[in-house]
Amino acid sequence: MAVRGGGVIGLSVALAAARAGFSVSVSDEGSPHAGSRVAGGMLAPVTESWPGEEAVTAQGVEALAMWPEFAASIGVPLFTAGTLAVGTQPGDLADLRHAGELLTSREIRALEPSLGPAVRGGVHAAGDLAVDNRLLLSALWKACRDLGVRSDVDGRVTVIAAGAWSGQLHPALRDVIRPVKGEILRLTHRPGALPPPRHTIRALVSGRPVYLVPRDDGLVVGATQYEAGFDTDVSVAGVRDLLRDAETVLPGIAEYALAEAAVGFRAGSPDNVPVVRWLEPGVLAATGHHRNGLLLAPHTARLVVELLQGGSS
Repeated sequence: MAVRGGGVIGLSVALAAARAGFSVSVSDEGSPHAGSRVAGGMLAPVTESWPGEEAVTAQGVEALAMWPEFAASIGVPLFTAGTLAVGTQPGDLADLRHAGELLTSREIRALEPSLGPAVRGGVHAAGDLAVDNRLLLSALWKACRDLGVRSDVDGRVTVIAAGAWSGQLHPALRDVIRPVKGEILRLTHRPGALPPPRHTIRALVSGRPVYLVPRDDGLVVGATQYEAGFDTDVSVAGVRDLLRDAETVLPGIAEYALAEAAVGFRAGSPDNVPVVRWLEPGVLAATGHHRNGLLLAPHTARLVVELLQGGSS
């Protein structure tokens, strides 16, 4: 079996297939704009859900339950403090009610004292997780190599898992998978600055979404979203908007260093539901995960193995 794509989806599929006894190879172009490399690492199906995406949310809830065992099997630590979904306006708080019980500004600050005065309240999703996406990629590569996964394109069955580039690899995906541009920032903690928050913070700032995901040495701040094809430029407006809203939520980041501003491409599908199915005999798709690639990785890997074994997932 040959997997086209070495991101989190492709490597998770390769690992699951190798564990199931298949001979597996992986090929990857290694783009610096791959969605798995430029990602926040949130594993938060409910707080990250959007209206109209109930099918994806249901898959995400299943996937979240798989993550502790999946991460432990490849030696990757998880951030387990959960997510604080917060808002700065009454309308923001109304939009958060789907995620759980609303807490007052005082209650939410008891959980995360570094939140700014503009935050009026929010929801604590204690079961949400987060993962360092780059550590995850390295661990998946190592786990695959330890099981004898090769780096070539040999195989009687091909699995197309090339993210936003999947549409270029098969005619059935050409008008189905599209790139969705996103800008993301990495901030590094400096001496004297407040430490990074314990929780992942998802915020609505006057209706604009922004997230702040802790890392051992700082934060990941994201993410913009554009229908702009494969435009790799980081825009001034994108950086400005992310920093403005992130600082409103967590004022202490003004003392951090801006270490990286990057563009990544999500793999969009017409309804934002992943495409995991046979395209023709011998060619299987595992793509179209949009914002949920990391979250859905173990779930998609299980579905692909079921299909390879003759199931009807």
